[in-house]
Amino acid sequence: MGDATPQARRLDPALLDAGTAIAAAERDAGWPAADWWHAYGDPQLDTWIAAALAGNPSLAAAQARVREAQALVREAHAGELPQLNGSLSLMRQHWPDNVYYGPGPLADSNTWNNTGGLNLSYHLDLWGEDKNNTQRALDAAHARAADARAAQLAIEAHVTLAYIDFAKNYALLDIAHAAYERQHELATLARKRLQAGIGTQLEVSQAEAPLPDYARQIDSYEEAIQLGRHQLAALAGKGPGAGDALTRPALALNARAGLPSALPAELIGRRPDVVAARWTVDAQARGIDIAKAAFYPNVNLIASLGGLAVGGAFTTFLRAMNGGWSAGPALTLPIFEGGRLRAQLGAAAAGYDMAVEQYNQTLVGALKDIADSIVRLRSLDTQRKDAARAVALTQRTYDLSHTGFSRGLTDYVNVLLAQSQLLSAQENQTRIDAQRLAAHASLMVALGGGIEPQGDAARDGDAPAANALAGPAAAASVAMPHASAATPASTSTSTATSSAASATSAMPAARIPAATPAPAAAPRAPLTPPAATAAP
Repeated sequence: MGDATPQARRLDPALLDAGTAIAAAERDAGWPAADWWHAYGDPQLDTWIAAALAGNPSLAAAQARVREAQALVREAHAGELPQLNGSLSLMRQHWPDNVYYGPGPLADSNTWNNTGGLNLSYHLDLWGEDKNNTQRALDAAHARAADARAAQLAIEAHVTLAYIDFAKNYALLDIAHAAYERQHELATLARKRLQAGIGTQLEVSQAEAPLPDYARQIDSYEEAIQLGRHQLAALAGKGPGAGDALTRPALALNARAGLPSALPAELIGRRPDVVAARWTVDAQARGIDIAKAAFYPNVNLIASLGGLAVGGAFTTFLRAMNGGWSAGPALTLPIFEGGRLRAQLGAAAAGYDMAVEQYNQTLVGALKDIADSIVRLRSLDTQRKDAARAVALTQRTYDLSHTGFSRGLTDYVNVLLAQSQLLSAQENQTRIDAQRLAAHASLMVALGGGIEPQGDAARDGDAPAANALAGPAAAASVAMPHASAATPASTSTSTATSSAASATSAMPAARIPAATPAPAAAPRAPLTPPAATAAP
């Protein structure tokens, strides 16, 4: 069997280099709560995620696969138990009055030809084949349960990210409306200057030229908002019309950006995809044991008891004199199988290797996801501050150029440049805020989602401060996970717990800013102005 020996080796998460991003991250921030999205402080998001978890077809299919796997466990366990079957045959028979050997004693008569019996069989599991079959099915059921949890986490993340994008498009629509109104005001001012004899037709044309493009941007963001409604409705397993009930989001975030005080092995060990991969490795290992057992003798204990009667009354076969029994062992031994058993063992070993390599890849990817999320959040925190400064500076530049243009102290080119810079800065700020909200969701997913608080295990003092701009943000409950949660007994990764305390600080409050909202169907100034001024 040496040529069918597994070749893959599982990685030890404790030996993986977590890198500087994870090492430098703030620790002791607590594990995410089971309802980690409450940190965004938007009840509508909470309601929509609940609807998605209740109605998403993909999640329902994953849960059905769990029930199927559980049924297969019961089926496999039945193979370890004795099997008792009954048989009964009740036949009414007419005998001919003459056959080729002449008339018999039953010629031209009707009789009952009845048989009945009980058959008992029990497989002696000398080599552990039946037990390993059951354990493999149980491991597979655990893997399917972890897959279902991964599907649930994916739904939570998809709804959250779609909702963040939905909020971002509302904010961009506000910016587009404000830009249109500013440009329309500039066009009006340019026409007044022309009528007063201090402006030029070129300035009027320059002021009116951007208006159609701003109108196009408004239409584009309105389209994106409607498409976002459809996407959120589909994620909830509903028709597109269900999204019409969605109102403008009110997202805010005031939560910790750090990691739980745990070693890298613990950070990734509770992710549902890692848990599922571990159980799959366990199941494939059982498959190797099953393939090995096929090389050895197969012993069954068989017993039967029954009665037989040909002729006589209906109940004749039930009499003791017509009964019989048999009992004894039955042994089968593979002698020549043409290499079939060795091929089965080789396939089982290869399946184990594939499962191990998939597990290793999942480990590496999980640690990468956490490191990426930390780097992204740290970068976006800095970008957010820079974007806020850029908006303040470009707003001041625009105000100065607008005042100078209205007083005839500067030409329109300066105003146009300042307007463009302000619009770009506002859009960048909105997108960065949305990216930061999304990066927080990605970190929650990278950590494996939330866990239920375990009574007093929830840590005190982890509630974030209230967001002064968007109201109190829901504090994420935190608790340390169970050490044995969904970990295969024979393949559990040994981890050490770390209780190193580090200073904690609250993540700066983040929200997608909303400019003064314009009406849904804001009236747009006519592109063709009165008098003799030229329209773009």
